[in-house]
Amino acid sequence: MPTPLLCVRSYPVPSDAAAAAPVDSPPPGPVASSAASRARVEDLVARHLPLVGHLVREALARVPGHVSHDDLTSAGMLALVQAAGAFDPERGVGFASYASVRIRGAIVDELRGLDWASRSVRRRARQVDEARGRISTALGRPAEDREVAAALGIGVRELAAHRDDVSRAGVLSLQGFAEDACEPSMPATTPTPAEVVEEREQVAYLHDAVVRLPERLRTVVEGYFFAGRPMAEIAAELGVTESRVSQLRAEAVVLLRGALTAVLEPERAPSCDAPAGIVARRRESYYASVAAHRSFTARLAQPRTITTGQRRPA
Repeated sequence: MPTPLLCVRSYPVPSDAAAAAPVDSPPPGPVASSAASRARVEDLVARHLPLVGHLVREALARVPGHVSHDDLTSAGMLALVQAAGAFDPERGVGFASYASVRIRGAIVDELRGLDWASRSVRRRARQVDEARGRISTALGRPAEDREVAAALGIGVRELAAHRDDVSRAGVLSLQGFAEDACEPSMPATTPTPAEVVEEREQVAYLHDAVVRLPERLRTVVEGYFFAGRPMAEIAAELGVTESRVSQLRAEAVVLLRGALTAVLEPERAPSCDAPAGIVARRRESYYASVAAHRSFTARLAQPRTITTGQRRPA
């Protein structure tokens, strides 16, 4: 019986170098590409760091002093890193130009986030400033509110309300002031020296106007307004009816108002070069006597309250 032939399949024997190589090692291409990309981004960021400082200084020159330099720089740095990661040199645009747009946009977004006013308020503020500038250039003088409002097609009250909105958006840095240096910018809770002087002058003129009234009118004013006496009691003292006391009171009020207007707001007083009639001449004489009754220094010494019972000097 013949002996069966055994078929033996031969396999290639690996070389020593091939046997030493690990079977599951990843291909080196992607790792090398990622490392090169990171190196490119870091190189772009390092070479263009001065660009951030330049754009931040450019922005700070056009914004209020309370805006933080560090906040804008932080926003600009982040935009630079993002621009370096997204930059594609094959588009034919230089990295400096591309990054400048991204950094400026980030700075503007940061400023909008810090601004207390809405974009509509700022847009209307620019429109008001432009209209005011055009009118001032055309007329050769500062534009008035009614002219600006007419140019914008709005009312004067609406223009004032918009100005208040812009004012409320203003911010003051308390750290930027020395100790007690910001007090002049804070709302005052007490009268200013100018307001005190003005009030004393008004009270003094009112006192003089009452003193210079004719006898019967002064009795009615002092008794009714200052002493709080009933009208019937004043009528009995003067020997007239209550309706006559009411007429005297109205006449005295008209004289007092006219005298105060003549001395405090002469531009609002009616012009009368040559008063016609005895009543007009007496009225003008009364106004002049109130104005010449005391000096300015003596009026400033007048107490803030008016005392009654003083008689007109002879």
